[in-house]
Amino acid sequence: MAVEERDPVSGRRTTGHEWNGIKELDTPIPRGVLIFLILTHVFAVLWWMLMPTWPLGTTYTKGLLQLDQRRTVEAQLVDAVARRAAWTDRIEAASFEEIQADRQLMAIVESTGHRLFGDNCAACHGIGGTGGAGFPNLTAGSWLWGGDVETIAETIRVGINSEHPDTHFSEMPAFGRDGILERDEVANVAAYVHSLAAPEAAGAGNADAVAAGEEIFLANCAACHGEDARGSEDMGAPDLTDASWIYGGDLRTITATVHGGRQGHMPTWEGRLSDTEIRILALYVHALGAPRP
Repeated sequence: MAVEERDPVSGRRTTGHEWNGIKELDTPIPRGVLIFLILTHVFAVLWWMLMPTWPLGTTYTKGLLQLDQRRTVEAQLVDAVARRAAWTDRIEAASFEEIQADRQLMAIVESTGHRLFGDNCAACHGIGGTGGAGFPNLTAGSWLWGGDVETIAETIRVGINSEHPDTHFSEMPAFGRDGILERDEVANVAAYVHSLAAPEAAGAGNADAVAAGEEIFLANCAACHGEDARGSEDMGAPDLTDASWIYGGDLRTITATVHGGRQGHMPTWEGRLSDTEIRILALYVHALGAPRP
């Protein structure tokens, strides 16, 4: 019968295994680990019994508690809609003027509209609505189709140059590319338009080009932009006399615009957003362009 060998330091038995002079101790598993393993197995068995767990072909074990996360989420959604109805019904029924006069509703418009704008509009107009090259600045108070809330809501609903049958439609011809104007005429009318928002550009060295450009403008551009170049909301033509430009107001960009034309695009949001969401967005966008106290 083999004699037990014990480690002289710890006093524990060895297993008889030895590697390069290192002997393996026959150390038992700590009791705390055993208790933890037992508890986890008991918990697992109880969980299998209480909760939906095992797949059974087209169904699954429902568990003694009969819990269903799908029903739970559906109930939460129904509850959320019911709680939202307290203010969505008011927004649907009230006029824009009544909503704007109600501080409580406008606070809801601010928070809800910010989320809607961020999810649907910020990709083009920027999170603050300040726009960028090719996309209007909604905080500037300069509107192509009108800046009252009703018109903004209609623009959101039908879009601009979109597939909606009632869409706003506007296109600037390519005066240079399509041969409507000669190269020097494009340069002259661009110089005139540039001088409208930047009078310092109409200096003595540029006076002849600006004067010639004015005549070309009246003959070719005034039908949409107006003889005073202040634009037309009926045509979706921008005001060329202010500092708000969609594509850029420097001479080079204006020349490119006259030469190649422009046709902006905004999708229709009808069908993507509910009528209430469109109303909230219109109120929110209108507030972006409203003068701050």
